[in-house]
Amino acid sequence: MHIHILGICGTFMGGVAALAREAGHRVTGCDAGVYPPMSDQLRSLGIELIEGYDADQMGLRPDVFVVGNVVSRARLGDGTPKFPLMEAILDTGSSYTSGPQWLAEHVLQGRHVMAVAGTHGKTTTTSMLAWILERAGLAPGFLVGGVPLDFGVSARLGGGAQLPSAAPGRPKQASAPSGGSAAHEVASVGATFVIEADEYDTAFFDKRSKFVHYRPRTAILNNLEFDHADIFDDLAAIERQFHHLVRTVPGTGRVVANATEESLQRVLAQGCWSELARFGAGGEWQARGLHDAFEVLHRGERVGRVEWALSGLHNQMNALAAIAAAEHVGVAPAEAARFLASFRNVRRRMELRGTVAREGAAITVYDDFAHHPTAIRTTLDGLRKKLDAGGHRGERILAAFEPRSNTMKLGTMAAQLPWSLEAADLAFCHSGGLDWDAGAALAPMGARAHVADAIEPLVAQIVAAARPGDHIVCMSNGGFGGVHEKLLSALRATGAAK
Repeated sequence: MHIHILGICGTFMGGVAALAREAGHRVTGCDAGVYPPMSDQLRSLGIELIEGYDADQMGLRPDVFVVGNVVSRARLGDGTPKFPLMEAILDTGSSYTSGPQWLAEHVLQGRHVMAVAGTHGKTTTTSMLAWILERAGLAPGFLVGGVPLDFGVSARLGGGAQLPSAAPGRPKQASAPSGGSAAHEVASVGATFVIEADEYDTAFFDKRSKFVHYRPRTAILNNLEFDHADIFDDLAAIERQFHHLVRTVPGTGRVVANATEESLQRVLAQGCWSELARFGAGGEWQARGLHDAFEVLHRGERVGRVEWALSGLHNQMNALAAIAAAEHVGVAPAEAARFLASFRNVRRRMELRGTVAREGAAITVYDDFAHHPTAIRTTLDGLRKKLDAGGHRGERILAAFEPRSNTMKLGTMAAQLPWSLEAADLAFCHSGGLDWDAGAALAPMGARAHVADAIEPLVAQIVAAARPGDHIVCMSNGGFGGVHEKLLSALRATGAAK
């Protein structure tokens, strides 16, 4: 089959492309911005990439066009279509489908799908779960909205042993194989596939959340709060989509839900027809101890211990969710907890980008994907606690961020920014392209907040403020104009000048 993907350089659609190519299909694609790292990854797979959405791509004559949700029926100021290729597809009656639908029909069919949903932590938890299954010998397929450091790719088909059909109640486990964890005997349900289950809409012609296409047997509901203000009117609208996901889990499946989230309790109160496993305070699965070394409890009984390099309550909760989900396919909790000791997280999750020596100390620059106020606060709180626990109390945190997501661009959550930045000593906001006043939104922070409408002056502000021992955290769900390397270069230059 030849498929041509519209919007191929997005993380999800790029993953679909990689899976299709691995499955032996011919894959081509187009995007408005054919840019690395996804463009490099796709070209290395032999996938032809085309810049733009010109209608002459109809000449490729693929068997089906796979349409990403970046594509719309929008028109430019002069009345011409923003996506002429899509208009040509519609005019000619050519075959087209969405990315999630193609994935469901050609990759997920017959698999034991394990879907990870939630406003925050999807990428990390998906990667944790895939790593646990990999170490357990199940060789899972996966699609992650990032690049797990342990795998080096965002998607693969996998090819692990099949799992048995789920029986009513908890699945029965076989004895642990030599050198591995307890796993189910081979039977009729396909091999595992772990997928990051996004609540964003599927396509311009299918406004359901992507995750309703995946039909998981194991579903993680990590957390839920308001986001995606461009497509959802309020939190209740998102809760309704999460319940659509719950409705698709079979009676022999498992829903792993955060017990501390009131929004998720409202979702589950609408009906749940599967085994329910709650984690966190009040749930069956809990943690006891520090975030970087803690015991895993199931119904009050110690079943494992996690010791790892990650920090923060959010990662502890992610671990509980992954362990509870892995247990559903027969991985013993003690082994799952042990496997997490070697988990290396995902690129752009407090990823160290470099250090600059300065007066006997160092200025450290990190990259993080945080873009929602809650995620920003969680990231900075986690770093603050890690510094304090490691004997670095008093070292400053400088937060550089850009409100780039559709929700943040709308200004819907601008009032929450001072709250999200409380753990930062100084905050630097890139306000370019915003229709709302970032300076006014950050005014409650007083002299701690700085705003610049371009990357160069933002870098200059940060460099002027930085001093030995500082930790600079750059947060965005985009490339942030290469701010990380520009900062490191400028810091080195000013250090050499001194």
